[in-house]
Amino acid sequence: MRIHHLNCGTCCPVGGRLFDGASDGPLARLVCHCLLIETESGLVLVDTGFGTRDIAHPRERLSNFFRALNNIQLRTQETALAQVRALGLDPADVRHIVITHLDFDHAGGIEDFPNAIVHVTAREKDAASHRNGGAFVGTRRYRPQQWDEDVSWRLYPFGTGEGWFGFDAVRDLEGLPPEILLIPLAGHTWGHSGVAVQGPDGWLLHAADAYFYRGEIGSKAYECPPGLRGYQSLMEVDRGARLRNQARLRQLSLEHGEHVRIFCAHDAVEFDLLSSAA
Repeated sequence: MRIHHLNCGTCCPVGGRLFDGASDGPLARLVCHCLLIETESGLVLVDTGFGTRDIAHPRERLSNFFRALNNIQLRTQETALAQVRALGLDPADVRHIVITHLDFDHAGGIEDFPNAIVHVTAREKDAASHRNGGAFVGTRRYRPQQWDEDVSWRLYPFGTGEGWFGFDAVRDLEGLPPEILLIPLAGHTWGHSGVAVQGPDGWLLHAADAYFYRGEIGSKAYECPPGLRGYQSLMEVDRGARLRNQARLRQLSLEHGEHVRIFCAHDAVEFDLLSSAA
């Protein structure tokens, strides 16, 4: 199993370090951290970021509100499709896509891989289909036009009672190796989950949007720039669940950091460290 870290979409909201904790200029840098995994079952994507059709038709595919708020940089070379090709791999060999949740910046590339089976929790698919994602953002975060073609879905219960480092887990995803698991982490959306991958150097946990900033885990002290704190509040559907799961991730990072490398979807510093190491 070989794991590639891909940035499948850059956002540069106004606010600089008030959003990302690092930038000196007026614009922040946030990423859409996805994984491409080479397995015996074919290529597996964990999330897709923005797709080629988002770039070609942004007004039809994406919310004007989020395009402006996040200052989305739509770049063809950052699509998962382009990056698979750049690695010398065939996009037709992407057989599976594991989706943490169906927000516009995580699911835009689904239709770029028509041969792939898409794995997601049933709870998330139901919420997205009914655009049940918050009174204001529900119709803006979920963009069914990103996945309204003939998608081959595999839907899973929101937890099966099987443990993984104290978390619930969904194992035995159809057609995928047993080293890839869904880890339910509700709060950001109703069916939001992380994806755990057991690689050659131990476990990786893609926590998606269960947290947004590196300072929210890894230490007993909590740290997050005000812009990201506000954005997380804007996007949450269940504040209590989100904060509980975030606290559990923080505890996991403290107790099992030598066994599990945790990262989120949008922290550019985390992405740079992991992609350079890989």
